[in-house]
Amino acid sequence: MDTDIDRLIVFDTTLRDGEQAPGCSMTDREKVRVARALAELGVDVIEAGFPAASDGDFESVRLVARTVRGPIICGLARCGGKDIERAWQALQEAERARLHVFIATSPIHRQFKLGLSRDEVLRRAVEGVRAARALCADVEFSAEDAARTEPEYLADVIAAVIDAGATTVNIPDTVGYAVPAEFAERIAYLRENVSGIERAVISVHCHDDLGMAVANSLAAVQAGARQVECTINGIGERAGNCALEEVVMAVRTRADRMPVRTGIDTRRLAATSRLVAAVTGVAVPRNKAVVGENAFAHEAGIHQHGMLRNQETYEIMRPEDVGLGGSRLVLGKHSGRHAFRSRVEALGLALDEAELDRAFIAFKTLADRKKEIFDADIEALVLRSDETGHGPWSLAALRIRSGDGARAFAEVELQHVEGTARRESASGDGPVEAAFRAIERATGIEAELKSFDIRNVTVGEDAQGEAVVTIAQGGRIWQGKGFDTDIIQASALAFLQAVNRICARQGADAAA
Repeated sequence: MDTDIDRLIVFDTTLRDGEQAPGCSMTDREKVRVARALAELGVDVIEAGFPAASDGDFESVRLVARTVRGPIICGLARCGGKDIERAWQALQEAERARLHVFIATSPIHRQFKLGLSRDEVLRRAVEGVRAARALCADVEFSAEDAARTEPEYLADVIAAVIDAGATTVNIPDTVGYAVPAEFAERIAYLRENVSGIERAVISVHCHDDLGMAVANSLAAVQAGARQVECTINGIGERAGNCALEEVVMAVRTRADRMPVRTGIDTRRLAATSRLVAAVTGVAVPRNKAVVGENAFAHEAGIHQHGMLRNQETYEIMRPEDVGLGGSRLVLGKHSGRHAFRSRVEALGLALDEAELDRAFIAFKTLADRKKEIFDADIEALVLRSDETGHGPWSLAALRIRSGDGARAFAEVELQHVEGTARRESASGDGPVEAAFRAIERATGIEAELKSFDIRNVTVGEDAQGEAVVTIAQGGRIWQGKGFDTDIIQASALAFLQAVNRICARQGADAAA
């Protein structure tokens, strides 16, 4: 192995920063599924959440820390208050833990968000790192909005937190303001002007507000940063974060410009991307770099001609290297459990026996309605079956009447987990609205519809459709997803899943 090649630490914050994006919230079970996929992918650090943000965040971080082995499990905390202790409590069962403390350092954040002087911010940063270091040997410090912080002051803060015990220092471009050359200069400046910088790993955390999160992260790596904070599919607040799959493949493909390597199993990138897209309901754009449906598609005649002669004419990466390799196993109603399990495993979807049983039953039901089952069908089935038991209601029956010139009418029959059934009906401007209103009446949950999206999961006349519903209730945003060959059924399932999540939260609040 070339000793001149440094290790680039991949810090994944899909479960924390990624989940903060509107509509991207996940259940605890979904978070564990994603965390396990990230561990299999080979990420070095999983930032599991912000434990002090809510009891729900605390429990999800604790669950990931308890169940996921391999990567370092990290919890975020503010410098001050009880955040640090709360984060440490959530991380107690982790195989390896990291406390990640932060405070804003830029003039605009100091004045308008914190109302603190430069000296007070520096003092709190040091106290936060010391408090974290008293609990955990692995401590990361982030200077929020570092890209807009005065360089000299930022250097003073970074030097002070390293002296206080920080083992990683993160330089975030929190609002996606920097450009690559400028950001590289900032990293180079810190390397040259911070006393003791060699005792800590320099990390970067870039947002994509100007579309330069990956470019800024790579520029920082070229300037000496050795940890990149990123998310699967680039999800995150506002325009998102640095996309893990893009920075990893850029480092691998352009090793001539970046003498670093990662521990990522790139063959699992596509599967992990699909999982996160399915769990969050945020579809991967067709033209998305590395993992998009068109990333390795060639339609232009001249491109196809070149590809037939030499694949490298138009592909700088092989689709197999990111898990998009060619062959497809055709499954149908005559396929057995073994073939189904094999395909599930090939898609990178880890299931226990109970989950596999539920998914296989759903597969057989779907196979009676479809001529051919595609990989995307299987992914949808697995994720749909994984939702069983979340919330009290299940859809037992849905009947729709609609026609020209008349309002649509829907009747739903819902089954409660305690064994009771409830039947309600409602009308609406269309069958979807009527179904939603009937579900509201049956459950007693009224919500405001914020968005409603439909897309085909697979191809053909009998394709499964995916409906994604976002509703507002009680000052919070809730999302649900539904899959079915009948798009009205899929829409009702999506709405009911969102309502179930509201019911589950109400139950948890009442128990507390």
